[in-house]
Amino acid sequence: MRGFQITFFTHQDRRHEGKPLGEWLILLARQMGLSGATLMSATEGFGASGKLHSARFFDLADQPIEILVTVSEQQAEKLFERLRAEGLHLAFVKTAVEFGRIGEDDR
Repeated sequence: MRGFQITFFTHQDRRHEGKPLGEWLILLARQMGLSGATLMSATEGFGASGKLHSARFFDLADQPIEILVTVSEQQAEKLFERLRAEGLHLAFVKTAVEFGRIGEDDR
């Protein structure tokens, strides 16, 4: 199947609807019936503002995180519509990919 791999970039202390934003995005992906989503923590990074975000021993709140989803073109459109409707401001990378499954279905 052809579609997109979308990686969203944020940091640990951002929240939406009372939840950490990364967790909220994972739950949204599940609610929308996407085939999967992964949240990854990074050690250090910076964004367009140039501000350094880092996972320090005493303060993990500023730790950079990535949320990765792989979706069809139609799912990508619906996902971005929903994020706009929520009023979210997120940095992302959207890359065209081919994806699927190999072997028996685990369901």
